Amino acid sequence: MGYKVAVIGATGNVGREMLQTLFERRFPADQVVALASSRSIGREVSYGDDEILKVQDLASFDFKGIDIALSSPGAKVSAVHSPRAGAAGCVVIDNTSHFRMDPDVPLVVPEVNPQAIAGYKKRNIIANPNCSTIQMVVALKPLHGLAKIKRVVVSTYQSVSGAGKEAMDELFNQTRAIYVNDPVKPEIFTKQIAFNVIPHIDVFMDDGATKEEWKMAVETRKILDPNIAVHATCVRVPVFIGHAEAVNVEFERPVSENEAREALRGQEGVIVVDHRANEGYVTPVEAAGEDAVYVSRIRKDPTVPNGLSFWCVADNLRKGAALNAVQIAEVLVRDYLGK
Repeated sequence: MGYKVAVIGATGNVGREMLQTLFERRFPADQVVALASSRSIGREVSYGDDEILKVQDLASFDFKGIDIALSSPGAKVSAVHSPRAGAAGCVVIDNTSHFRMDPDVPLVVPEVNPQAIAGYKKRNIIANPNCSTIQMVVALKPLHGLAKIKRVVVSTYQSVSGAGKEAMDELFNQTRAIYVNDPVKPEIFTKQIAFNVIPHIDVFMDDGATKEEWKMAVETRKILDPNIAVHATCVRVPVFIGHAEAVNVEFERPVSENEAREALRGQEGVIVVDHRANEGYVTPVEAAGEDAVYVSRIRKDPTVPNGLSFWCVADNLRKGAALNAVQIAEVLVRDYLGK
């Protein structure tokens, strides 16, 4: 007997990826329902190769009888409908930022802290972390097991798909406009994104950090270890899909490159591609459509005690969102909901 699954925000980038990932991984679903806002009612979305789902209205949908919801409709919408679904007995795996730091909501990356899923019973909600946090903590987990991490300094190179379909359209349209000498008008981003980089993701906070940078720090501590200090600089780059990060780690004791490489090779969800040659590393274009977090450029940092640097890349729509949510659902049905 399978499960009844709802995908909330089914017409967005992440919602479509959730549907595709559920199908690809043969999630044991007897019924899949596509939900979105009233303006999307009746639109069609694909579930696998052959099945077409008609989008239903999230606002009027009755979650009674739905076992699991994968939700990515935006934080404000989720704040209303995730608790409503949870109260009806549905377990919501929420991809928005709204519930991540709620002490009664587990924040989960299955390769890192699957045991936290047990906490879902308090509110029937499990939070999916920020895309940039997910790929970083998957890579940090084996290193933290090797020698405790004291501090992380990370610079991100985040693709426009993290800001939605309209952001991807803006990059495409601006690039075309530049080639034909048309004016470039930023609408989604604060400045031109084509042939540019923008050191600004989410809103600015009082201390000068952006909300995205704050998320990476607090989420890493909640998922991995509350004693790790994290300093992030988050940058939007003119790439359609795939986030990259330059990560600098300071440990409590010395860690050699070979020790780090071997630990990372043993980590579920990580593929190490680290050759000191012209093509011996992975870039966002190569990671697009893939499930793994790729780690390259592992090297000592001689400027701090016990320092190490690496480069990591992942598809932000897959591991950074949809895949992580489906993996949580897989653990949930295997260990907690068993039918």
